[in-house]
Amino acid sequence: MNTGRPGGSSPLQVVSTEAPKASCKWSDAPPDYDRILEFQLEELKFEGRYRQFIENGRLAGGFPQARMWRGGKESTITVWCSNDYLGMGQHPAVLEAMKSAIDTFGAGSGGTRNISGNHRPVVDLERELAQLHDKPAALVFSSGYVANLTVLETLAQLLPDCVFVSDAHNHASMIHGIRSSRAEKFIFRHNDPEHLEEILSQFPASRPKIVAFESVYSMDGDIAPIGPICDIAHRYGALTYLDEVHAVGMYGRSGAGVAERDAVGGRVDVVQATLAKAFGVVGGYIAASSAIIDAVRSFGSGFIFTTTVPPVVAAGALASVRHLKNSTSERQTLHERATLLRRHLKGRGLPVLGCASHIVPVMVGDPVLCKAASDYLLEKRKIYIQPINYPTVARGTERLRVTPGPCHSEAMIEDLVDALHETWVHLDMPFHLK
Repeated sequence: MNTGRPGGSSPLQVVSTEAPKASCKWSDAPPDYDRILEFQLEELKFEGRYRQFIENGRLAGGFPQARMWRGGKESTITVWCSNDYLGMGQHPAVLEAMKSAIDTFGAGSGGTRNISGNHRPVVDLERELAQLHDKPAALVFSSGYVANLTVLETLAQLLPDCVFVSDAHNHASMIHGIRSSRAEKFIFRHNDPEHLEEILSQFPASRPKIVAFESVYSMDGDIAPIGPICDIAHRYGALTYLDEVHAVGMYGRSGAGVAERDAVGGRVDVVQATLAKAFGVVGGYIAASSAIIDAVRSFGSGFIFTTTVPPVVAAGALASVRHLKNSTSERQTLHERATLLRRHLKGRGLPVLGCASHIVPVMVGDPVLCKAASDYLLEKRKIYIQPINYPTVARGTERLRVTPGPCHSEAMIEDLVDALHETWVHLDMPFHLK
């Protein structure tokens, strides 16, 4: 008897070679819910994709070093997989703003935006974000995921017969928002403007269309041709929706993202980004026309029914955005560190993707080996890099996603490269990309 689940069959069913009996009925016994879920978890573990979290405490003023608690023991580790790309989560200006805000406003926000939660720090933050992206208005959400889900779903529901044309590598939050909208959707090949045009040319000019894509793709680290994509989208009357989550703070003269760096920000209709990565706090936002912002504010359930980010969070994010608008040293050092690390990895023959962004993926291609490499680095070298497996990336493209930043010294980079080389040799992993 085979107890696997080919074809996505339910764990409630036992796959058998025998034909089902016509009189087959559900048992009178209630489902064993824990057993059903445990079956799913065991499959995940068998495939090497079960995720384990380590307990670690970032050290303000000492990041990327952190304290780790594991097996009843405490040790110091170096973090190489944080999305706090610029170390702004420990910047003195951010910490001071948050300390002041909590003394002034207290801990929470008190409610949703229309029920007592529309506080001054979040209003000021939205004005600052609108100015950052040179848009008339902005709207802050509890997270980038919620922003993507809410905005894409809401726009499609408000625009009659709307159709989405989405990049093949878009983030799960964008996919979720598009699916939730129930609008028709088409997928264009990753970063392929010609395929985008081929799809858009099928629709009448009068039909509402939204082209959704990202600037920096977080797993491969490649960068979209924003200008050509926007030109084609507008040629066919489509709105452009750009996710700059992995770019804001790190690209452009004032840190507005790749669109600013490439001088094409004016061609983007809706820019979505986060406060949780380069800006070092938590939350998400969009910047767009006043009509788009007001429509999402008025109709988007993911905004209307969610408690506002607390004043302490908004104040910290505001301080971070303002600092990075005027300071280039953090992002300049970030890119220098990424270039240096990529060069050293290639010099040692390690299988690193040669992208042009700050993200440095070291390819493994096997979920079990990827987890083993992460464990070895942590146990033997006190280096923390979380393994990236399916469904975050496609099967066979498992990797260690390294995110060097301005807080990583050149000595740390040399130590990391030595540790990775040692790990590859110890686990007998391939040094060449397939």
